Formats: sequence, structure tokens, C-alpha cells
Amino acid sequence: MAKEKKPGVLLKLFFSMLYISAFTFGGGFVIITFMKRKFVDELGWIDEQEMLDLTAMAQSSPGAIAVNAAILVGWRVGGFAGMLVAVAGTVLPPITILSVISLFYAAFAANPYVALVLKGMQAGVAAVILDVVWGLGAGVVKTKSPIHLLVMAAAFVATFVYGVNVIYIILAAALLGVVLALLQRKKGGEVQ
Repeated sequence: MAKEKKPGVLLKLFFSMLYISAFTFGGGFVIITFMKRKFVDELGWIDEQEMLDLTAMAQSSPGAIAVNAAILVGWRVGGFAGMLVAVAGTVLPPITILSVISLFYAAFAANPYVALVLKGMQAGVAAVILDVVWGLGAGVVKTKSPIHLLVMAAAFVATFVYGVNVIYIILAAALLGVVLALLQRKKGGEVQ
């Protein structure tokens, strides 16, 4: 955690989340990439493994991934006040943008240039999501844990080869995680 006083941390957290949310298009997976870069790589408030854990919890919780991640990161960095500040910074830009767009929806919907811009943004979003997958996947590979590698490979095959719904994969991985945690607690050691 940062060595700054709490109001300084909360202010930095708010403006970091506001900036990330305002300039990120493509949903929760994209915002998580930028959160990792800011809070893990740049500020060092969270380590990479913890960010991976927070991402998994944000994904498996109901609601928007970006807001879930903001809640978890905010809580980790600044407690309850940090959670409130992070969520406020995360939701203000979309609420503002959606409010403006709703006022001019008819003009936006019929504009071919807006449609082209959105198509172009899809390519950028795909690249950022690929970066997330690569970064988080590399973290799992670095652990050299056979169980983690097997789960990652099985999830990939289940999704892309067999078309299994992602919800079932998340539930199965969560169940496996609970079983492994119980085994680890029972043995009092590390389960690889």
C-alpha cells in the first residue's frame, strides 16, 4: 500500500479510476488491464497475484466487472472510503456519456461516421482484451502449478472447442478452488 496519507491516496484513487473509466472502451476486461497497469505496475499498491485474484472475484460476482473490480481494488487500497471513491470514479464517466448520448440518440444512431468510429474501436478493444489474456495467462504459466495450467487449458478447450457457457466454467473453477483450499487447509501445506 502507498505510504501517503489516506486523503492523498483516496484522491489519487478517485482520479485514477475516473481517468481509466473515461478513456476505456470495451467493458470490464479492458478496464482491468488498465487497473493492473496503474495499481500494480505504476503505483505498486497491489501485487500481480492479488490483482489476478481480485479480477477472478470481480468476474464471478454479479454485476458489471468494472464496478466489481473498482469495489475490490478500492476496498483493498482504502477500505470503505476507498471503495466508495473508486466506484464513484468508475461510474461517473459512463453515466455522463450515456446521459449526453441519450439526449441525442436519434442523431447518433443514424450517423454513419459514429458507426465507423465504433467499428474501429472494436479492433482496439480486441487488442486490449488479447493483452489481458496474454498477461494473466503468462502469470498462471509462471506459477508452474500443474493444477492451474490444467484448469486454464480445460477452460480454453471447454469454451472454444465445445462451446460451454462461461458461467459453467467459472462455477467449476470456483468449486475446484474451494476444494483445493479445503485440502490445503486440511494438510496445512501448499497444494500444487
